[in-house]
This record gives sequence, structure tokens and C-alpha cells, in this order.
Amino acid sequence: MQTALVGNPNTGKTSLFNHLTGSYEYVGNWSGVTVEKKVGKLKGVHGDLIDLPGIYSLFPLSKDESVVTQFFLNETFTNIINIVDASQLERNLQLTIQILEFGKPVIIGLNMVDVAKRRGFEIDEQVLAKKLGTPVVPITARNGKGCNDLTGLLKTVDNSSSKIPYVYYGKAVEKGIMKIIRLLEEENIDLPSRWLALQLLEGNPDAHAYFKNEKLTNIISEIEQEVKETTSYSTITRLIFDSRKQWIDQVIEESIRKNHQPKQNWTEKIDKIVTNRWLGIPIFLAFMFLMFEITFDWLGTPLSDGLDAFFSGPLSDWIQTGLQAVHASSFIQDLVLDGIVAGVGGVLVFVPQIFILFLFISFLEDSGYMARAALVMDRMMERVGLNGKAFIPMIIGFGCNVPGVMAARTIEQPKERLLTILLTPLMSCSARLSIYALFVGAFFEKYQALIVFSLYVLGVVVALVLALIFSKTLLKNESSVFVIELPPYRIPQARTLWRSTWDKGKGFVKKAGTFIFGGSVVIWLLSYIGPGGMGVDMDDSFLAMIGKAIATLTAPLGFDMWQAGAALIPGFLAKEVVVSTMNIIYHTPNDASLQGILTDSFTPLAAYSYLVFVLLYIPCVATVAAIRNEAGSWKWTLFGIVYSLVIAYVLSFIIYQGGRLIFGL
Repeated sequence: MQTALVGNPNTGKTSLFNHLTGSYEYVGNWSGVTVEKKVGKLKGVHGDLIDLPGIYSLFPLSKDESVVTQFFLNETFTNIINIVDASQLERNLQLTIQILEFGKPVIIGLNMVDVAKRRGFEIDEQVLAKKLGTPVVPITARNGKGCNDLTGLLKTVDNSSSKIPYVYYGKAVEKGIMKIIRLLEEENIDLPSRWLALQLLEGNPDAHAYFKNEKLTNIISEIEQEVKETTSYSTITRLIFDSRKQWIDQVIEESIRKNHQPKQNWTEKIDKIVTNRWLGIPIFLAFMFLMFEITFDWLGTPLSDGLDAFFSGPLSDWIQTGLQAVHASSFIQDLVLDGIVAGVGGVLVFVPQIFILFLFISFLEDSGYMARAALVMDRMMERVGLNGKAFIPMIIGFGCNVPGVMAARTIEQPKERLLTILLTPLMSCSARLSIYALFVGAFFEKYQALIVFSLYVLGVVVALVLALIFSKTLLKNESSVFVIELPPYRIPQARTLWRSTWDKGKGFVKKAGTFIFGGSVVIWLLSYIGPGGMGVDMDDSFLAMIGKAIATLTAPLGFDMWQAGAALIPGFLAKEVVVSTMNIIYHTPNDASLQGILTDSFTPLAAYSYLVFVLLYIPCVATVAAIRNEAGSWKWTLFGIVYSLVIAYVLSFIIYQGGRLIFGL
């Protein structure tokens, strides 16, 4: 059994998916696009649950919304769970009608019934089920209430459980539907004919790509003209929308009963403060600073120090004892201890800080605040040629630039989308966090959170300045409107928070076993081999030769030692490898020792210049691939690589040389 989970954004779809499934059976991408595809094993019933992207209608406005329409057109599935927000019933039922018209068995999960009650009305689910012609189950997706009833119905629901509601669209449209149905029958199209006919009449681009026929264009033109002549509507699309709305209004009138005055709406009261024109941005910055304070100063650093002590102490001793017991050669012992353990372990010690950061990001997302952050930033984004929707990929980029770049596909305006794709890599991702943690611990121990906070803010500021320049020159934009739904504030559930945090953070752990492992081995070999053969002194190795060439270019930025230049090279593979490279180069048993050595090689000003360069220089290879896929052009991909390298060099130069002049160094 294949069950599709469909619903509007912010209706609790992810929470419901988590309750109905034990774990993900598959996480990948939908065919032809980079939108994430999640499939989970249903609990209590044999079958899979397919989590489709949140949409308001089957008429796609962006690439990710197109995934759902393509699924209905091309995929085979058994039934549908449609999650509906009881407090926003009118808007949600616009999608529900289109799903019901498809003809597959449908179960309605009526979520947020408690929110509806607080707003002063209750929904009679039995009446609603009768009007919709399909089972309706009240649920609370956040805590799992009613979810077992939903699973139980999946065992029995079939075509006899649901009946397709008949919405009358007027004489002209009904005439067009019949003509298109006959056309579909001639072509032996194996899809619900009335549903597909309606999608074609509405002008759904995916439906038109699926069914191409010369007669179809003539039929639609004929019906469009008849609609204009016989009704007050100028388009078929508007007539169909209003016909559905009239049907929905009747369903709601019979299904809802108002029982008391709405309770105090805390969401509106909080929004008056956090989305205030003057207070919104300072509050957002305060949240970010608090997040870094906890990640570095209060909680993350002590945990990382404990993990560092374990890697450099007991774990290294156990591995060394084991290698000696099997009589491993000195080459193998050096490779494992100085290369793999030092490299991979030197990065893994920062896992606690990265997971704490992801926990906070997940909390802000699940609580409903992230949507407010985008709204608050809209005014500022508009001044630089973007809108608030572009800030969402940038926020996602704080976790990882790859999904941040992919999230830009929700932006409808092509030039705004391309501009967002090019600027998102300037956001400071979690991979850079291990480098920040290493340097701020060595040079700015009392101001760790403040220094890291300044780097995050600098990335955003540089992105906004470049957006203004690019939108006035290379990518002149058409004006666009920013529309975003603000979900009610909620206290996130612990299980949902953990799952969201793990989904974000596990990629960092996986990198330790792939990119960082491989990179550490290569870097160690380059440091072990030189023109004079194997086992040469580090300063005579191939790695030193490469590093010295780079050091001549970076000397004006404050770091003229070859070790710093050599560490930047594998950062293109993955930014975390910068730290593992330094661990290998300096032969340090732990990060505390490495920090001690760095204080002899860098001044605090040079260290900050280095961090700014790491923040802005070439994106990692995975981000470059994402830019290529989303932009669809090698020209813009290469432009993104070159401009970021130039900006990194220029800003680091200004910071270092300017700092020397100001402080008389």
C-alpha cells in the first residue's frame, strides 16, 4: 500500500508524518528536481507513507509545488491522507476538493481542532464527513492524539468509503469538461477524466505538458469565450475558483457551530512586538546572539572539550595499543593516528556545538518564529532588490548552504531566484562552525559568541550589499509581491525537535566518514611525501610546497605561513576539512594543543581576517553542484565561485590592513 500525505504548508504535516511512521525508509530527491522526497514505513499497517511538499492548490506556482501535480499525473498510489487545518478550513478545502475530484480513497485528518475551539467555533466532523463524502478524523498532530484512528482507517478505506463531491461549475465549463473528457477517451488517457479536464481548463501547466492535443487549445478558447459572453467572469480559472468557494462556504455553514467568544489570541499579541517595524530586527538579532552564546560559551564548548579529551586520550591510546598488538608498520600507525584520528577526530569534537545550533534553528522553525523573521526582513530585502521570501533560503543556509540554495526554487521571479541562489553561499553554514570554534577558543576566549555572531551578521550584510549591486546591474528585477503565511506560535514537541535536529545534523556526522576521512588521508599523504621521497620533513613535503605558493598571495591578509594556505585548499571539498588539515599539519593530539600552536602563528587581527576569508571564499563542492543544478548554467556557477573569492580577499585585506593602521600594528 502506497499512501500519499498531502496538505497546505503549516498544517502539521511533518508532525503527522513523524507520528504515523517509525522512521524514514527512503530520503532522496524527486525525479528531475532537487526537492527532498521522504518515504516512511507506516506503523500498525503494512505500507509506505509518501510525504508530499506542502501546497495550497494543485496549480503549481513554483518548481517544488510542481512535484505534487507530477505525482498525481504519473505515480501509482493506493490512497490519500489529506491533513486539514480546522482553524483555516475555507482555505484548506480548496485543495481538498481537487484531491477528492481525483477519485482515490481519501481520509481527512482534521488537525488543530483545539486552535479552532480557542477561536470560538467547533466543527462537527460527522457533518463535514457527510458533506465531503469521505471519512474525517479529528487529530492533534503535535502530540499524536487521534493518529492511531487515522492509521486504523487505512486498513479499511477503499473507493466505496469515499464518493467524489459534485461541484457544478456552470453551463459553459461543464460543456467544456464533457468535450475534453471525450478527447481524453479517444487518447485512452488512464487518469480520472473529469479531474484532468478541470486541471486543463484551469490552465495547469503540468497538466498541459502531460496531455498535448491540437483540439484541446480550440476547446479551451471556445469555452473561455463563452464564459466571457454568458457570465460576469473574464477567465475560466476565476469561475472555477469561485464555484469551489461557493461550495466550500455551504459546507462550512453546515459543519461549523460557533459556541463562545474567541479566547485571547496570544499569537497576535506577540506579533505586535516581534514583527514591530522598529523592534523586529533587534529582537531577531538578540535571538541569534543568545543562540551563539549558548552554543559556544555556556553549553557547547564544555561538551566539545570533554569529547576532545576522549579522542586525544583514551581513544587514541586504545587504537595505538591495537595497532601495536597486530604489529602494524610505522607507516600505518602514522596514517591512522596522525592522519585519520587527528583529522576526523579534530572535526568530530565540534559535533556538540553543531547539534546545539541545529536544535535552536529547529526550535525557531517549529515555534513559528522563522516565518516572522522573513516578514521582519522583507522591508530591508525589498530595498536591495529582493523580498522576504529570499531571506528564508538564507536562514536555511545557516544550517547548510546546499538546502539553502535548493530552497530558492520557491521564489517565482526568475531573476530574484537566481540572485538568491548566488548569494545564499555567503551565509555561514554549520561546516564553518568548527573553524570558528577552533579560532575563537584560541584568540577570543572571553568573546566567543560575539565574534561568531559578528561573522554571521557580516555574511548577511555582504549578501544584502551585493544584492543591491547585482539587482541594479547584472540582474535587474521586476517588482514582486511577498506573501507569507504566519502560523500560530506553538511550543515544539521534544520528539519533533530531536528528529528535526538529527535530520539536519546527521549530514555533518556522515561527512566525517566520507569527505573528511578521505580528505584527511590525502592531506596526510601530501604531508608525508615530498620531492625527496616518503617520510620527509613536513616543511619539505608536497603539501608545504602548495601552501607556500598560496601563502605568497595571502600574506597581505595577515596569514603568510604555508600551513594556513595549505589548510584552505581542502576547504573546497568540505569546510570541516580545514580543521582536520590543521590537526595533521601541526601533529597535535587535541584541539587545545592546536589552539596553543595557532596563537604562535597568528595575531588576533590575522585570526579574524582568516575567519572572514573562510566565511566568504569559494563554496564547498556540494554547494557548487547545487548552484549548477538550480541555476542551470555553468556561467553563473563560475561567476558565483569567482565573485565570492574576490569579495573574501578584498574584505580580509581591508580588515587586516585597516586594523594595522588603526591599532598601529
